[in-house]
Amino acid sequence: MAERDAAGAGEIEAERGSDSPDSDSDSENGGASGESEMDFLRHLLSRTLGLGSEKPEKVLDELTLDGVSRFMQSEKCRNVVCIVGAGISTSAGIPDFRSPGTGLYANLQSYNLPYPEAIFEINYFKQHPEPFFALARELYPGQFKPTVCHYFIRLLKEKGLLLRCYTQNIDTLERVAGLDQEDLVEAHGTFFTSHCLGSSCKKQYTLDWMKEKIFSTVTPKCDKCQSLVKPDIVFFGESLPPRFFTLMQSDFQKVDLLIIMGTSLQVQPFASLVSRVPTNTPRLLINKEKTGQSDPFMSLMGLGTGMDFDSEKAYRDVAWLGECDEGCTALAELLGWKNELEELVKKEHSAIDAKSGQAGEAGASPSLPPSGATASPSPPPAKPGSSPQKESDAGSKAE
Repeated sequence: MAERDAAGAGEIEAERGSDSPDSDSDSENGGASGESEMDFLRHLLSRTLGLGSEKPEKVLDELTLDGVSRFMQSEKCRNVVCIVGAGISTSAGIPDFRSPGTGLYANLQSYNLPYPEAIFEINYFKQHPEPFFALARELYPGQFKPTVCHYFIRLLKEKGLLLRCYTQNIDTLERVAGLDQEDLVEAHGTFFTSHCLGSSCKKQYTLDWMKEKIFSTVTPKCDKCQSLVKPDIVFFGESLPPRFFTLMQSDFQKVDLLIIMGTSLQVQPFASLVSRVPTNTPRLLINKEKTGQSDPFMSLMGLGTGMDFDSEKAYRDVAWLGECDEGCTALAELLGWKNELEELVKKEHSAIDAKSGQAGEAGASPSLPPSGATASPSPPPAKPGSSPQKESDAGSKAE
């Protein structure tokens, strides 16, 4: 699976500007995020037009993974922000959206949808919730283990380097891997909580409550008012959480290193986060393909704000191409963390197996992929109507 077009079952594409925000969502937020969104757009326009006062300064001694690792071990690197997409979860067995023949959109025929994307549109969901909940049974959180990439982010936290992880994924694997709510900005929402859609109710429900309803094939209805209950994931037609815009204002002024993993940087406004960092902040992409680069014409006009890996003007962007798990393993090895990461993965996977009563069924948890080696092919994604696969690692496709 390639990162270029994937959006991941753990990643809902919430493109602000192409869909009108849902009225219920707006009323719930009370327009609170409006000012933050305007600040976001003003800031992005200012950077695009080169109106900032910052002057580029090369802070990496070389534009390689080695250079990034040395920077991370220096006094200059204290706050790391990760932005991640579905590519960090696909090797866990969670399929993407668009891969021909294997993506979710290619396997939704049995749901009789007017078009594949309808399954994630809020207005369609309100009228026809059954297809979404049928799909949710195949992909529900708790059926998959976090990946090497998830645990690398956990290590960043334990080392005191992680400022925040911004994720497009809704699979909750960041939480399972040990990140707290404070560590996360779940930009496209989460299955972790659910709310009644009744305009005068909005009662909140837990992950376990929603799971019981979904796996009993009962359409979730509010205990209080009998309105439909929806997981708190962002559908087409809904606003992103205010937390995304609020924390972005402060986090991207403090960041010393941006690590981008498993995302094609195509979905807005999430993709424009790469342009929010100060002009001197290094950016590392771990992905199957180079992405997030400026449009060539815009770059010639001096208006490019995206990634620049190859031009003569490149000074801070590094691309490591391959599976996300492999990239994290390679970086951990350079940092002297490989054994620690490997032990963390084994310990946590064993704990998950023991808790679910699966210990011994699948043997030992897999070790880290050797840095520089070709990763084993990811297992085929679960198709609607089949049993979800319970795999261990992720790291290929996104957005």
